[in-house]
Amino acid sequence: MYDPMLDNSPGCGIEYPDSYWADVSGANGTNKPVDDGQLAQDLDIDVAIIGAGYTGLSCALHLAREHGIKAHVFEANQTAWGCSGRNAGFILKSSGRKAYSAMQKQWGEEVMRGIYNEMCAGVDTVNSLISEGIDCEQQESGYIKVAHKPSMFKALQAQAKLQQKMFGYDVQVLSKQTLHQEYMADENAYGAIRYQDGFGLNPLKLAWGYQKLARQAGAKVHTSTPVNFIDNNQGSGVLLSTPKGRVTAKKVVIATNGYTPKGFHPLVTSRTLPVLSQIIVTEPLSAEQLAACNFLTNNVVMDTRALKYYYRKLPDNRILFGGRGAITGKNADDPYYAQRLLSVLKTSFPALQTLNYDYAWSGWICMALDDLPHIYQNTENNVFYGMGYCGSGVSFSVQAGKRLAEKVAGKPLPNLPLYNHALPKFPFAPLRRVGQWGYFHYGKIKDSYL
Repeated sequence: MYDPMLDNSPGCGIEYPDSYWADVSGANGTNKPVDDGQLAQDLDIDVAIIGAGYTGLSCALHLAREHGIKAHVFEANQTAWGCSGRNAGFILKSSGRKAYSAMQKQWGEEVMRGIYNEMCAGVDTVNSLISEGIDCEQQESGYIKVAHKPSMFKALQAQAKLQQKMFGYDVQVLSKQTLHQEYMADENAYGAIRYQDGFGLNPLKLAWGYQKLARQAGAKVHTSTPVNFIDNNQGSGVLLSTPKGRVTAKKVVIATNGYTPKGFHPLVTSRTLPVLSQIIVTEPLSAEQLAACNFLTNNVVMDTRALKYYYRKLPDNRILFGGRGAITGKNADDPYYAQRLLSVLKTSFPALQTLNYDYAWSGWICMALDDLPHIYQNTENNVFYGMGYCGSGVSFSVQAGKRLAEKVAGKPLPNLPLYNHALPKFPFAPLRRVGQWGYFHYGKIKDSYL
């Protein structure tokens, strides 16, 4: 599997992975959305966007709609070939991995509330775009965060109380009994809190919908067109190379997130850690199996572990279940990781001991050292990036693309660390994966004993 820590290119024109989303969406058949094909000529343009995932497509859409700039998006493989088409499809008001209480302590209440408002705006933007006619199999609203041990239920109750006080957030506290009776009988859950506004959807179809809207607004999307930087200051713009043409752009947006190739650009070198997330989708559950688990809810679910598990019931009564994957791309397809997820799923729902999975795949999420996404630019204001979503970017990446469009257009942004600070560099960057390995082992101990 492509490994952004080791490989200089994600490939060219590679088809979608063998995932549930690709299968039900018809991604490797005739159902792929119309794009502008591989670039086959030289171009001189205002804005080049590298990466046709949520961030890049949102940036192109908002540049066209709000600033009258018709950007060209360049994608090495297929639209949403990376994490945008591989994730679990959870729409949440998420801020990466950094807690709001930590933000308040570090930057004060005004900044903390500003970041919270940006996360809310991300969900609002997603909902607004879906309402324009994107068919992405949206499920009923609700996000359940379950305590994986009794002590964490107390922590969740404190979190709910804090968020109700800080934001007036409508958070329900669910006892173990209520959770089991009214939502699902997860034997690994010792109570939960439930938010009203998260939901699940088909993430690949969501990205296809963004592409359609962006192209209708005047943007161009070139697939099978990997890009390399040649010169940041080539006279009137930045010079890029593609397999069949050169591009001179006044401004360039890097929207590759966890799929950014090794050594791609000095602006982002050593500032992210790509981490594999693994997902399985089971065979469909029978009515008897669903009843045995009392699996009533279609809400998205995540637990409180340091090494989190997450799941949801899909429209065809399969269960999507995810967690951490391998450390390197070389080991990404080892069936051990999918089997491990299936084993954990069966400890949550013992009635499913005979259940198998039909799909297993993995994808690179993008971790930031400070657990926050960042939208930033170089000193020349001609190369920009948005990345570091820490596995929580399905909704915020769209807001990031909107804010990137404003930066590119020269508009002021809110005075927040998300927008006025670069991604911090990882210390001892060549050893990032050693640190990741250590954190995984620490997480196992913490989740079990601390």
